[in-house]
Amino acid sequence: MNPELIDTLVSKKTTKIVFLIMDGLGGLPREPGGLTELETALTPNLDALAARSTCGLLDPVGYGITPGSGPAHFALFGYDPVETNVGRGLLSAAGVDFPMSPKDLYARVNVATIDKEGIVTDRRAGRINTETNRRICEKLKREIDLGDGVEFFIEPEKEHRALMVLRGDGLSDALTDSDPEMTGRKPLVPRALDARSKHSADLVASLLEQARHILADEDRGNMILLRGFACFRNLPSLHERFGLKSLAIAEYPMYRGISRLLGMDVHPLTGSLNGQVAALAEQYETYDFFFLHVKHTDSRGEDGDYDAKVAVIEEVDRLVPSILDVRPDVLVVTGDHSTPAVMSGHSWHPVPVLLASPLARPDRVERFGERDCIGGGFGRMPMMHLMGIALAHAGRLSKYGA
Repeated sequence: MNPELIDTLVSKKTTKIVFLIMDGLGGLPREPGGLTELETALTPNLDALAARSTCGLLDPVGYGITPGSGPAHFALFGYDPVETNVGRGLLSAAGVDFPMSPKDLYARVNVATIDKEGIVTDRRAGRINTETNRRICEKLKREIDLGDGVEFFIEPEKEHRALMVLRGDGLSDALTDSDPEMTGRKPLVPRALDARSKHSADLVASLLEQARHILADEDRGNMILLRGFACFRNLPSLHERFGLKSLAIAEYPMYRGISRLLGMDVHPLTGSLNGQVAALAEQYETYDFFFLHVKHTDSRGEDGDYDAKVAVIEEVDRLVPSILDVRPDVLVVTGDHSTPAVMSGHSWHPVPVLLASPLARPDRVERFGERDCIGGGFGRMPMMHLMGIALAHAGRLSKYGA
């Protein structure tokens, strides 16, 4: 079914929808026959909620496809993750609220560490702090020179992440990444994917060669890796599509960026989960749709730290009663994708979901976990249909056809 069919059925209502998104929520057992991180966690509040909700599993993009965070989040919000896929660089630019121009080429930066042979030993430079990242970016900003007609910008995001921008005429995003996405290999040389992109590829190659020399005296963070090249693109907003006045309460820049691209207001708060829930309560009367994003479920999974991911899930569970205190008409709890600690990265496994609403049809799920949710009323479905289901339970969709 075309996910945009729901756009034609939207009706005006004052009901409220809350999406609580634990990034990278899905997991795998630590040993054969064991429990996933979510199944291991003590989650009495989520379990009680699941018992009176409709549950299921969501596929962010498609069977067997490991999604990036960008397409997975677009799917969460009802956008086709293939048709609306954009490079990570554009999401980073929106995330730091960079003043974007049609002449820009964006890329996501990892400040990384290489050895004397130029081999990547740490793609995240030990997760350097943001202040160190800022100092490294300032050094690059001062010394990179790409010649007349091309401006260079680099802006720190958080920890080891940054945004790179080239501004000039005729730039193209049809480029391969320089990030090998693993340690033990040298950074890749970006290639042009068509003749029009050769100039852009040459500029990026010069930029990376200069960066290696400029950062050679750094113990950690002596190289940058680029991925997700993207030029500017407009997308229809949640308000244009669904009539929702939306607020994002997210700490990490990328997710703030996705929210801005989809026309959400972005809460200035960055900090604790308690602070995010407090912001929900403070702004509840002002907005129709709330996106609460929890990053550390994903971070701990990427670090391969099973126990730490369990602890984050348990921390979120303790906040569920406070979220329910605002009495949302629809509360959705899920993730954007799976990040099993045993894989230390994203995976293709479907993600558990629960939807609580007075109009939800309870199923037989009694515990919020992967094995339980597969027996839920939603079964296993494409993630991009979740928004339509949430709107329906909020009474915001009219009947289709006569």
